[in-house]
Amino acid sequence: MPDDNKPTLSAEEILTAEFEYIAHTASQANDDRSSVVSFFIIAVGTPLAAFFSTDRANVPDPTANVLFTGLFLILAVLGTATILQLARLRGAWYESMLAMNHMKEFLIKNSDADISGAFRWSFSTAPARFKPNSVSFYQALEVAILSGLLFGAFAFFLLYSLRMQNASAIWLISALLGMVFAGFQITIYRQLLK
Repeated sequence: MPDDNKPTLSAEEILTAEFEYIAHTASQANDDRSSVVSFFIIAVGTPLAAFFSTDRANVPDPTANVLFTGLFLILAVLGTATILQLARLRGAWYESMLAMNHMKEFLIKNSDADISGAFRWSFSTAPARFKPNSVSFYQALEVAILSGLLFGAFAFFLLYSLRMQNASAIWLISALLGMVFAGFQITIYRQLLK
């Protein structure tokens, strides 16, 4: 005797629910990338506004330099954390895209009609995990450049508080370290997406 109270699910209902879940996770990863970059900009902008509005004439020079050294180091590290988050979110979007392609391949194989022409992306035509010409990469590049500037400012105040005498050398070393730091962050982003 069959149990009439048993819920039944069709394969179509399950596939539809799975499709909607995958689409939602891909969309959420994109939204989260924008939120992460916005948070970084705000998190960096607020202390920088305080820095530029500080009346440094009333703050003892050694104390101010140590505080600014710490501030800029923390902000540069925050940039690195943001790069890691952006890489992870791009990876999450990519996994959702692969899941969607897997579902499309299943539907193509199990459909009576030839629906393969309805899909732009397949496993062979999908975008790369690391794609230099993407909004995701440009967001990471923006964060890396800002982080490089912050790291350069950290180096500047560190060298200045160590009483390095040659101002040109302080600026040059700070600029080089900032560029190296920005390049390091892009390298991290790229390596995490290979």
